[in-house]
Amino acid sequence: MKYDKFFELAKAAGIEEAELYVETSYALSFSLFHGEVDNYSLENGSYYVARGIINGRFGAASCDVYNAQRAKYLVDEIVANAKIIENDDPAIIFKGSEKYKKVSTFNKELASVSIDEKMKALHALEKRIRELDPRIIEVPGVEYSESSNSTTLMNSHGLKLTHKTNYFYYVGQALAKKDEQVKSGYDLYLGNDFSKFDVEDLAKKVVENTVGQLGGEACESGKYKAVLDRDVVSALMRVFVGHADAEEVQKHSSLFIGKLGQKIASKKITIEDRPLDKSLFARGFDDEGVATYNKAIVKNGVLQTYLYNLTTASKEGVQSTGNGFKAGSKIGTSTTYLCLKPGKKSLEELFQEVGNGVYITSVSGLHAGLNPQSGNFSLQAEGFLIKDGKKDHPLDIITISGNLMQVFNDVLEVGNDIKVTTSATQAESVLVKSIGVGGK
Repeated sequence: MKYDKFFELAKAAGIEEAELYVETSYALSFSLFHGEVDNYSLENGSYYVARGIINGRFGAASCDVYNAQRAKYLVDEIVANAKIIENDDPAIIFKGSEKYKKVSTFNKELASVSIDEKMKALHALEKRIRELDPRIIEVPGVEYSESSNSTTLMNSHGLKLTHKTNYFYYVGQALAKKDEQVKSGYDLYLGNDFSKFDVEDLAKKVVENTVGQLGGEACESGKYKAVLDRDVVSALMRVFVGHADAEEVQKHSSLFIGKLGQKIASKKITIEDRPLDKSLFARGFDDEGVATYNKAIVKNGVLQTYLYNLTTASKEGVQSTGNGFKAGSKIGTSTTYLCLKPGKKSLEELFQEVGNGVYITSVSGLHAGLNPQSGNFSLQAEGFLIKDGKKDHPLDIITISGNLMQVFNDVLEVGNDIKVTTSATQAESVLVKSIGVGGK
């Protein structure tokens, strides 16, 4: 009821349609170095974004405190902003979808776990990473981070929608040394059920990821059959699917222009946006109030749809796909929970199919090393040699190169080793028939 004042003032100011987006958040984080807390942060905040339509043009304003004076400020800013807007994008405030599916991603039990207990687990994690292998020479840091968020969207059409979510993660880092070679590694646990977090399991993964890189050497440069680890696939897939953004298509900056209904990837590739799945990232509506739904973006290699918000959909005379999400006060387009459909083969079975090749476990420099217009890339990478169908020694100081579209066309198999990342992506390892490797 306290937000009625905003809508009353908006109407009085001649704003034909108005919308208020309210976000409240709680964030807790702390980290350790050598058993001592070296960072501690506890924040509670609110964020308000108001939009309104005057003479067919949008005005927008935002603030981080709400009261009667701020309500007037938001209205005044909307009016002033609408007068100077220069683009001809259609201005739409959504009246509401026919129905919404209720989703729950909030675990109230997480808040009942004491900070002391969360801190105790972090101390245990740092201790176990140090103890598990004598080659571990340093633990540069371990961290706990927790976030809780509530979003409410309301407008002058009477629409009111609310979504709550929370999650936490633990992350551990390590340095390992053998002879004169030093390698770093990390891993993390993400969830919102604290009872499922296992200190020992995460510590082992951190150590394995770190010491597993020791003893590496560069391979001969050339073209290799390759397995791309799920972390690599996740990173590449987000860039790949970014070309399905209808705004990028309309600006003629997408590699998917004119490719609806056409093959753009291997028939093994099915990529879906699944906001209604039971996951940490579930959402029943987007930031414009449009009901979300599970959808295939690429099915058996064929492009099924572009991703629309209300503005880009209106330009083409189609319906929004429920992918309108805020980037500041601007509505952009993004997926909610991006999923690569898993195959049936294990990682070890993918190695067997390769025979002799490479297993790429991480890449860096994706934003600088990948040309979004052409899809060509050259990236610093880490991984392992695959020899006689098994993972062999680690690779040191290599690069991989190729073309984004070609990589997804060259997928021969998708594994079943599902991993969910903090970027709201589910991916598995894939086998590709060829990738360029720069080594010796």
